[in-house]
Amino acid sequence: MQFETLDYQVQDGILTLTLNRPERMNAFNGPMRRELIAAFDAADADDAVRVIIVTGAGRAFCAGADLEKGGDTFNRHTRSDQPEGADLRDGGGTVSLRIYECTKPVIGAFNGAAVGVGVTMTLPMDIRLASTTAKFGFVFARRGITMEACSSWFLPRLVGPMQAMEWAYTGRVFGAEEALKGGLVRSIHEPDELMPAAYELAREIADNTAPMSALLNRQMIWRMLGADHPMEAHKIDSRAIAFMGESEDAKEGVRSFLEKRAPEFKLSTSADRPEFYPWWDERPFE
Repeated sequence: MQFETLDYQVQDGILTLTLNRPERMNAFNGPMRRELIAAFDAADADDAVRVIIVTGAGRAFCAGADLEKGGDTFNRHTRSDQPEGADLRDGGGTVSLRIYECTKPVIGAFNGAAVGVGVTMTLPMDIRLASTTAKFGFVFARRGITMEACSSWFLPRLVGPMQAMEWAYTGRVFGAEEALKGGLVRSIHEPDELMPAAYELAREIADNTAPMSALLNRQMIWRMLGADHPMEAHKIDSRAIAFMGESEDAKEGVRSFLEKRAPEFKLSTSADRPEFYPWWDERPFE
């Protein structure tokens, strides 16, 4: 697929989605917002995509919102694409929500600076890896604005409320070691080892696991973060294990294990979803 702000490449089941505005440190703008949503739409519809890796071109992952409009960057009244009143929506939030809805595992590979929306839009990704050169910043208070991209929901669930509060209150930019210690990233790698590590992880998922299992597991984990009782998990666990347990994928999983060979799973995430999926009510913006 051809995009203006992204590079979209699928090879051997892995989609590498690269933020591709290196001359602007991959700064987030309107076209990137729209293209990210379109890219995740395309990935969900393509059964050839098993895992998604998101990274950046050049020396940055994403330097945050494009500040080319200066002091009016965040003023909705100066933006022709921003509706008024009840329809007013945060652009980064539309991307975060689209990633949250994704049916494929998503890995973030921070090759450089990830600041503002450049980090908040990655919080719905499942696993994040960082280069030693990566830097992070929830800098909103230092710009006189607030958290966005649904980060007030995601960040404390990922790193705990105390760490989330510290990063949001101070707005400081911090390095990969602090991100690792705080639970924002899973591992740190030398710059030339970051993408090989991301591909190794993606390859392990793509080669060994059932796509439908990944879809259901991903949504069960994310959705249960907002559940008020473990009974909610039991309800959906019971349906999911029953559906998968009687599927050809379950038979193939056992056979391949006993025969000591790689599995060949058949269920399509785009066409073979169980009747109970989705089990949640869609949330309108109102």
